[in-house]
Amino acid sequence: MQQFFIVGIGSFIGGGLRYLISVFFNQKVNPDFPYATLSVNLLGCLLIGVFYGLFEKSVINNDWKLFLTTGLCGGFTTFSAFSNESLELIKGGSLLTAVIYITSSIVCGLLLTYVGYQIVKVS
Repeated sequence: MQQFFIVGIGSFIGGGLRYLISVFFNQKVNPDFPYATLSVNLLGCLLIGVFYGLFEKSVINNDWKLFLTTGLCGGFTTFSAFSNESLELIKGGSLLTAVIYITSSIVCGLLLTYVGYQIVKVS
């Protein structure tokens, strides 16, 4: 149960940070391009890479790993987890699996977003 709260607190902070960054970009930058989402996703990828690097060097323990990666980065953006999992597949020599995962995540994700939208639009 302790780990549940560790992840939950990290998610709360990550989600709040995502909101603040979105508000900033939406007030300061041309809304014709999703700069806020792009910035959050790229920053999340950088952060999760740093956190996993620290974890592999045993600089952070498992509770901090959960807080920083599953919690903070997960609440901030799930794109960072997708990016890290893709990298792990590539590092492990599973290039074909990585390509399938990346392609299916993007193509199926877009398709299901469209399907979900159409379900509501038609109803």
